[in-house]
Amino acid sequence: MHNKKHIGLFFGSFNPIHIGHLAIANYAVVFGNFTEVWLVVSPQNPLKAKSMLANEKHRIAMTQIALKNLNLPVKVCDIEMRLPKPSYTINTLEMLKIENRDCKFSIIMGADSLACIEQWRSYQNILFDYKIYVYPRLGYDTKMLCAKYKVEPLNAPIIEISSTFIRENISRGKNMNAFVSPELGRYIIENKLYNNKN
Repeated sequence: MHNKKHIGLFFGSFNPIHIGHLAIANYAVVFGNFTEVWLVVSPQNPLKAKSMLANEKHRIAMTQIALKNLNLPVKVCDIEMRLPKPSYTINTLEMLKIENRDCKFSIIMGADSLACIEQWRSYQNILFDYKIYVYPRLGYDTKMLCAKYKVEPLNAPIIEISSTFIRENISRGKNMNAFVSPELGRYIIENKLYNNKN
């Protein structure tokens, strides 16, 4: 049991993935106790509106582009594309355990997600069965939330960049290359993503 790979699961729509996501993944692999971090691209979060989402294949491709030159033990996980929609974390965790018996899984989430965890399906099982690492978000008392739910703080820097901000500005023709990398910016333009969003 002790020699299982410890995988940190960082769930997100990654719509698009940006430097804030990458900084958290980077912090987790350097300062957390993980063998690898997997970015689990969610096709549809049941707590978010679907209309804002780029096609899931584009979001997988964008995440792969973002990771290409980082030289970090971080990879894309597309398991939720094969599961029924909307995506419930408990179902994903159960399938990951079946398919990866040489791994143990923990969850990496923001304090904003932890604050609404009681809306998640089978949240008590998730809290009981999995270690959860929580990074801070502005406007949330991370220390209090971690104590309430008995989870681990991950003291990553607070990076207030949102995918919504990036989408809105791309749709207005603004250059967001410092937020998403020039290569990813080119992919977004070439595939005409977010032209009609917001």
